Amino acid sequence: MSELSKLQQRINTEFSVRAPARTLGRNAVPDADYDLHSLEPEDDIEVREERYPALRPALAGAGLLCSAAVFGTGMDAGLYFLSGCLAVGGVTGAALLLRDWHRASRKPKAAHRVAAEKAVDRQWERSETSQLLSTIHDALGDIAIVREPGGRIVQANGVFRQLAGIGKPEGMTCEEIGLNFEPETAPRHFRVRIPTAQGLRIFDWHDVIAREPASGQFMLHSIARDITEESRIARESDEARRRAENASQAKSRLLSTVSHEIRTPLSGILGMSHLISQTRLTSEQKNYLAGMRQSGHALVQLVDDLLDFSSIEAGRFQLRPTKEPLRELIESVVEMLSHRAHEKGIEIGATVSAEVPGLLEFDPARLRQVLFNVIGNAVKFTHAGGVLVNATIEGESVVIRIDDSGPGMTIEEQARVFDEFEQAGGAQQRSAGTGLGLAISRRIMEAFGGKLALSSTPGKGSRFEISFSALGGDLSAAPRIRRGILAESRVLVMAPAGPASQALEATITTLGGHCCCVTSVEEAQAFAIRAISGVSPLTDIIVDHRHAAHFLRLLSALPQLEEMQLRKTYLVNPEERNGRPINQMDGYDAWLIRPLREKSLVEVLKGRMKGMEVRDAINDNRPMLRDVPVHADTALACGVLLAEDDPINALLVRSVLEKAGHNVRVVGDFGALGMALYDAPASTRVNPELIITDLNMPGGDAFSIIRRIRGEERKSGGKAVPIVVVTSDTRPDIRRQLLDAGADSVLPKPADPKTLTAVVEQLLDR
Repeated sequence: MSELSKLQQRINTEFSVRAPARTLGRNAVPDADYDLHSLEPEDDIEVREERYPALRPALAGAGLLCSAAVFGTGMDAGLYFLSGCLAVGGVTGAALLLRDWHRASRKPKAAHRVAAEKAVDRQWERSETSQLLSTIHDALGDIAIVREPGGRIVQANGVFRQLAGIGKPEGMTCEEIGLNFEPETAPRHFRVRIPTAQGLRIFDWHDVIAREPASGQFMLHSIARDITEESRIARESDEARRRAENASQAKSRLLSTVSHEIRTPLSGILGMSHLISQTRLTSEQKNYLAGMRQSGHALVQLVDDLLDFSSIEAGRFQLRPTKEPLRELIESVVEMLSHRAHEKGIEIGATVSAEVPGLLEFDPARLRQVLFNVIGNAVKFTHAGGVLVNATIEGESVVIRIDDSGPGMTIEEQARVFDEFEQAGGAQQRSAGTGLGLAISRRIMEAFGGKLALSSTPGKGSRFEISFSALGGDLSAAPRIRRGILAESRVLVMAPAGPASQALEATITTLGGHCCCVTSVEEAQAFAIRAISGVSPLTDIIVDHRHAAHFLRLLSALPQLEEMQLRKTYLVNPEERNGRPINQMDGYDAWLIRPLREKSLVEVLKGRMKGMEVRDAINDNRPMLRDVPVHADTALACGVLLAEDDPINALLVRSVLEKAGHNVRVVGDFGALGMALYDAPASTRVNPELIITDLNMPGGDAFSIIRRIRGEERKSGGKAVPIVVVTSDTRPDIRRQLLDAGADSVLPKPADPKTLTAVVEQLLDR
């Protein structure tokens, strides 16, 4: 190829077009409407040379003429070529300058067309986005509309058209369509109810103000979601909540009424037992009386279970921790339940290790309730063997284990045993309770910061484990104090194998003594022979009443035991003791009752007590404190005015206060109380030093009479009379209302005599 041809090819390449086609908007002007002068280089659109067919020949001709002129002058070939190139370059540059001039002259027109194209593209994109959003809201079942500032609808989706029943709502307002907007708490937030063929539909309506980019005008965009089903569920939930609250209030009123009705006779039982305890009694009578009072307090506690459950459910449960002896509490509960165990022919025993301090900080009433529920449950389901209670210290926690030899529980039963109203066993056992005991007990222990756990194996019994923090006790001093109490005791126990003998052996051992339990004459004889020979020293023999015959055989086989001067103690059930003449226990130095209390055991093994004493108390029942003072029952002599409609409780409170030296006058209802204070003739009215009244009596209510008393005192300017209210309703809000009305003290029924006397003395001394 000649140099001229190559040069011409390069020129042609400069004007060739390589640009790809541009994708324009849906409404853009077609490519055929654009010419060279309307396009800019920055638009990435290159011009093809075919648009200018005369340009290429002109450039080629100009190059040939220059070449011919050079050749005609006779110049060197190299100079010819250089001159030709220069000529061609000049022509090419001129052509390019001409092209730039043409483009510059038409640039305003090209910019206008490009701007118009971009505006059309943006309008199409906005329209496409709006249609997409409408489609999405249609699929979700939401209303989506756009309104101008005057409220006219500019655009609406298919859901709105269908609900409004209007095919073309554009140009209409929502008010014209019939929509009512109910304002909500949030701004631009409404609730709209739209009647449809399927019924009334409720929509949650939100308005958003936004500026239109094209026009700059503010438009109101509204989105509404169908919440008909949610509203129905919320309405039904509110109705269910109101029904539950009404039922809860009715339950509280019922429990309060039942509590009052049950506590009233219980107050008489416990109060009269207290009065009996003030007389001279034999030790046996004191034990009977103690058992009666324990049963009465247990009944009060069982009544409180229902109230406790309601309090726990309402979040009003409170603990009142004080420093109390844990061992005595456990022993009292075990003793209280012993008659149930003995009636079933099973044993029950308790032991507390030496590591447990004498005093610990806990709520005694609540822990007693837990122990009564758990141990009572173990006794109820155990039909052979017995129940053993063991308390010890592990780390810094108190652990009380209740082991029984009952039928055990499956995994499924263990999973639901702590649920409310869950009961196991047969129909007779289920009828003996409500199924609330263990559920309440677990919640109480959780409030303690402790726990109530269960482990069980079917056919091998169960273990309940109560644990809580050992607060308020000296864990380091407790073992030193108790471990040496029975250090000199060497005890042989002849008793059947079971919880009673296990508890006895564990107690003697933990207090520093040595104990060996045997279940047969042969075992007892082998141990006695070692004792006689001095190999195993022996100080005491404790014989269970069921092994009395074995002991007689032992004495016959080894008469040397009589010469050892051993202390012989007879161990009986309370039921066995009642019908056994004392002379049949000849040959024994002392006797004890199962289940054993640690204090009694220590006193007997130390030789300081021989057991139950025999005393004649029939003609020795004079009051222990003082003779009952004789007061004239006149209005003017009244020191304490007592308003009580139950005659037993009135007699109880009157007796307690009269023993304390107070003169008491009794009225039977609120009407009589008002009569004695204000409504009777002036000569017969009373001027008491203190008023004690029940909360619920005929003839009015305590709140009204207290307000009347305080109002009359303000009118007369006289001294305020102390008022004590005794009530079975122990709810905190009732107590607060009584104090706000003007009462000075509120005591629960049954009122503890010591507490009542102390409160009266304190109020009178003010």
